[in-house]
Amino acid sequence: MSKQDYMNTSVQEPPLDYSFKSIHVVQDLVSEEPRTGLRPLKHSKSGKSLTQSLWLNNNVLSDLRDFTQVVSQLLEHPENLAWIDLSFNDLTSIDPVLTTLFNLSVLYLHGNSIHRLGEVSKLAVLPRLRSLTLHGNPIEEEKGYRQYVLCSLPRITTFDFSGVTKSDRTTAEVWKRMNIKPKKTHIKENAL
Repeated sequence: MSKQDYMNTSVQEPPLDYSFKSIHVVQDLVSEEPRTGLRPLKHSKSGKSLTQSLWLNNNVLSDLRDFTQVVSQLLEHPENLAWIDLSFNDLTSIDPVLTTLFNLSVLYLHGNSIHRLGEVSKLAVLPRLRSLTLHGNPIEEEKGYRQYVLCSLPRITTFDFSGVTKSDRTTAEVWKRMNIKPKKTHIKENAL
């Protein structure tokens, strides 16, 4: 990797945009042409995109099988992915592959079929995640949806396109104390 390639890898670059392509499986991205925007995508000498944004919204993806392998073929620096739009697909869970993208700061998952609220806690390992969308998933109907997400992901600043306020944080903490039992710690009797 040349220093110039690394310097050109930027969120300001247009996204690698595969939205509205009727993509069923991630592997299809390799043979599909991305949409072209107003500004052309920059590429490395090897022909891979230098963007940090990947848009896969409005497709029919039900899982992210082969995601790491495919993204490595498309992006010069897949480890720098900062924004992924997976909204309006058929995802039923938060794939563990998303938890390996430590530079991810924006993740759109709205309009999918995620039905277990506990899935959200997988994202707690992402240190830079600041913006997340989950509305339009079955989990949105669960009691305490917003509070659970804010408790599980204390670093996010925007949730479902709404800013997270101090009041939201306070409400989430109160909700947590009332609804999430702390893990019991067992003390051995002879240790006392």
